[in-house]
Formats: sequence, C-alpha cells, structure tokens
Amino acid sequence: MDSSVLPNFLEAVLVIAPPAILGVVLHEISHGYVAFLRGDDTAARMGRLTLNPLAHIHWFGTIVLPLALYMLSSLMGFKFLFGFAKPVPVDFGRLYDPKRDMVWVAAAGPFTNMALAVASSAAYKTLAMFYPEAYTQTFMSAHGSDSWTLNVLFLMLTFSVYINVILALINLIPVPPADGGRILVGLLPEKQALTYARIEPYGLPILLFLLLFNPFHIINWTLLPLLNVILSFLLYP
Repeated sequence: MDSSVLPNFLEAVLVIAPPAILGVVLHEISHGYVAFLRGDDTAARMGRLTLNPLAHIHWFGTIVLPLALYMLSSLMGFKFLFGFAKPVPVDFGRLYDPKRDMVWVAAAGPFTNMALAVASSAAYKTLAMFYPEAYTQTFMSAHGSDSWTLNVLFLMLTFSVYINVILALINLIPVPPADGGRILVGLLPEKQALTYARIEPYGLPILLFLLLFNPFHIINWTLLPLLNVILSFLLYP
C-alpha cells in the first residue's frame, strides 16, 4: 500500500468531518432551541438539544444516501454529495403563534450555518494575516513540522465556510420540508399556505431531483451565483 494513503485519508477526515458534523448538529439544535423558546419543549424532552452527533444520525439521510451518492459519483463520474440529519421534532401546535413562530424555527437552521460560515471566515482571515505564505514553499521551509497542522487548519476553516454556506442555501430552497419551504408556508396567507404545505410529502424527492439533475440549469442561475458571491466575500480580501 502506498505510504501516503493513510496520511492523506487522515488529513481528509480532519478537514471534512469536524466542520460537517458541527454544521449539521448545530443546524438541528437551533431548530429545537428556538422552538423551545417559542413554547415547544418536544426536542428538549426527547434529548435532541445535545451536541452528541449520534442523537442526530438519520439512517437514510446521514448514512445510506451519502454512501449511495458517493458510489454513483465514482461509477458515473458526477460529483455530488448530499445528506441530512434526523430532523429535530417540533410540535408546531404548541408554539405560541404556530404560523408566525414556524418562520423563526425554520430560519434558525440556515441562520446558524451562516453564522458558522462567518465565524470560520473570520478565523481563516485572522490566520492568513499571521501566515500569508501558508500554501507556499516559503511557508513549508519557514515553519517546518508545524506546517502540516497549520495547513490542515486552513483547509478545515475553508471547508467550514463552504459546507455551511451550502447547507444554508440548500435548506433555503422554498420546497417543504426544507427550511425555505417552511418559511414560505409561514409567510403566505392562510389559504395559500395550506395549499402549498401539501407539497411536503413529495418535497424530498423534488429537492433531490433538482439538485441531482439540475433541470433547465436552474441551479446554475439561482444557487450558484449566490454561492459564488458569498464565498468570494467570506474567503477573499
């Protein structure tokens, strides 16, 4: 076996796993916590307001779907990974004002991801001020054995910005059960909201279809330009 395989795999795990786990877990906790503040303690009673990742694993969304997409990407040559955690239970009927509070509960997840992206960007830019030569041979020769740790940290913060912005934008797609769909349902007049909410049982297949097949290149002229603008602001001076 190539001796570089294990270090490279370890580096990939260190770069990807902490930001991805933190982003997904805090996203779900924020839903439950805002619901708790607005009168529903369901998530708290079920032990879901915890940083333990095991409490948020969804057998399909966290394990089966990402693995299946990874295998398909290897076989078919497309590069796309998608997954989701176990949704935090919210009893909307117990909220103080169910229709209005649904908006705050749903918005809490994407807001949390954007806050994590901004925090990661601030840490990234702060480190870059002290180590502007981070990815150059000058950096490697000047800092010796410390260079691997610092490079992993730079890459981890970069990935944290990417994954949290992507999580926020995908969750803001206005198709229930995505957070954007719930926000839209909460903002629409009662009659239109009830009609639109009926989409929810079909929402996940619709989202996967949009993200996987990109019909009419809809992702190219909606999400991608917004993603590029946000990333350029957060990752570059």
